[in-house]
Order: sequence, then structure tokens, then C-alpha cells
Amino acid sequence: MFDLASSLPPLPGVGYKPQHYAEIIEDPAPVGWLEVHAENYMGDGGRPIAQLRALSNKFPISVHGVGLSIGGEGRLDPNHLARLKHLVDWLNPASFSEHLAWSTHDSHFLNDLLPLPYTDATLTRVADHIDEVQEVLGRKMLLENPSSYLAFAESTWSETDFLREVARRTGCGLLLDVNNVFVSATNLEYSPQSYIDDYPLELVGEIHLAGHDEDHDDHGKPLLIDSHGREVVEPVWALLDYTLARSGPKPLLVEWDTDVPEWPVLADEARRADAALQKVIA
Repeated sequence: MFDLASSLPPLPGVGYKPQHYAEIIEDPAPVGWLEVHAENYMGDGGRPIAQLRALSNKFPISVHGVGLSIGGEGRLDPNHLARLKHLVDWLNPASFSEHLAWSTHDSHFLNDLLPLPYTDATLTRVADHIDEVQEVLGRKMLLENPSSYLAFAESTWSETDFLREVARRTGCGLLLDVNNVFVSATNLEYSPQSYIDDYPLELVGEIHLAGHDEDHDDHGKPLLIDSHGREVVEPVWALLDYTLARSGPKPLLVEWDTDVPEWPVLADEARRADAALQKVIA
């Protein structure tokens, strides 16, 4: 077995964006760690790598993958996996995570994280892929719950049981995205609190927050889109409080990937995340 899936501190972090580099270096408070997307740092040099090296001397870094296609039917891309290994070997991040999703078909990469049916066959495939990733990287990984817009009729596992069993078979940890829970619960009409009650919180190495957009489906029902393009909404902050009251303090990330704001706006979101953590630390 490998080391802990995450050695991040139970502090607020943010998804790093290069336009914020100077301000983060000068005054990062209250941010205690940073997340980067693996696929943005798989080159061998240039300004992005130089900045990441400098940041890694100041902050714990979480590497978040978006391109492995853990749930894909084919084998994992060996070239992508080799580039990922090169990154984590020199960076030695405090955490590595990927999504419970698929994003490839044959040789084509789809610019989206697509959902999976929760079946025995899917479970075996996902577990095999996670085993391969952990063996190649020589470390545990975290697996993130998806945001869902539909339910598969063929699913025979609940999402929480599926994640629990994947972790049991592979030894991986879990990344709990609270916004994804809220999005999925709204779209599929179930209680987000009940989902949290059934989630294996003892396996969580990170908790994520993000903004989402509101729309309606063809029948006029609310449809939430996991856009990462705005501030975290009040019901998601409330669900975070509900979660932390049960899990205790965890590393807590604010993601903002589109329509990225100026640094003070993102820093204010991190301060609110810190306030949520302080409620359960005190």
C-alpha cells in the first residue's frame, strides 16, 4: 500500500490561475495551499513550470487531473500517464486527484467529464484503472464524485456505495465536491443532506466548492450546470457547514475556472471557506 492519499493541511485553498501569481506570492492570506490542473503543467519548461516551481516552495500543491478518463472503456493512455508521472515525480504534490468520469472514445478526447452507469462492470473497470494509476505514480489518489444531469436506468449501485466500494478495492481516497452534490441532488431530485449522511466521510482527503449556473430543462424543472464560473451560492455554503459538522476540518478548495475574477474576489471566497473551517476547529 502507498502513503496517505493527501497530506494537505485542513486549510482553505484555491485553484491557481497565472494572472494571480504576483498577488499570491505577495500576500496569499488566508490561502494555505493551491490546486493546479495536471494537464496545464505537463511540459518541460517555460514560465508555467517556473512559476509552479516557485509556488511549490511556498505552498503545498494539489494536482487535479481532468484527462485520464478513469471511467473510459479503453485502456488508459500510456503517454498521458507517463507525462503525469513526470509531473508528480518532480513536483511531489501533497495530493493527486481525478474524476469519476470518462472523457475519451477510441483515440478521441472529449472536452467534457461524462457520467457513468454504476454497475459491476463499471466498478471493475474503474478499480482496475485506479490500480494502474496508483502503481505508476507510486502514490494513492483521490477520486471525485461527479456532477450529474441524468440517472442511468442500468445502475445497480448508489453513487455513495459505488465510491465506497471503489475505495475499498483500490485503497484510494475520496475527494468530496460539495457543489457537485448540490448540483446532482437538485437535478435528480434527492436530498443533498441524505447523500452526505451516506457518504464515507472518513475517506475524504479534500473537499471542493465551486459556483454553478441555473437553467431549466424542457419540462421547466430546475437544471443546474457545474460551470465553476461564479461565486459559491448560499445553499452550497450551508451544505458545506452540514458536511464539516460531520467530517470535522478538511482541506477545503474554492474552484473558479471560467470568467476568473480579480484576486480580491477569489480571496474573499477563500476567507469565507476559512470561516466555515473555523466553526468546526474551535
